[in-house]
Amino acid sequence: MTHKGSQSLDQVLEAAIVVSWADLMHGAEAGLIHIEYGFAPGGTLDYLKVWSSISRGHWLLACEYWMSASTFHDTGIRFDNGYQSEGLAHIPGFVMQHQDAFTLPQNLGRQGLLQIPTPTAEESKAAAASVNHAFDRLGSALAEPVLA
Repeated sequence: MTHKGSQSLDQVLEAAIVVSWADLMHGAEAGLIHIEYGFAPGGTLDYLKVWSSISRGHWLLACEYWMSASTFHDTGIRFDNGYQSEGLAHIPGFVMQHQDAFTLPQNLGRQGLLQIPTPTAEESKAAAASVNHAFDRLGSALAEPVLA
């Protein structure tokens, strides 16, 4: 069940990435982020993967979050390739655990893919407000990320 007027899943995921941009870019001024997500057979969000590209055509898995364990992965977040981000450690889990509070995309049987270019200062500010709004709206008991 989704709540009328709620943020879309894509919007909150994009905002989470923009908020954590500096951690994902490892100090590079520009880059590109891909967010891949997929649904379980019951229509719930099952996984989220964040890929970072600092140099053209070279992609690194930054982190992934799984709702269910398998022989290949545990539940929760896992960082790869030297990436670490306090914001990304909390925000994807928050979104995944509260996914019914966000508007899910149509055609749940397909994988989702978001591509996020280097944000402007204005986009970064709007992303921080969006993430804070999601935490405030849901009265999260999680520690809110530090957002400017």
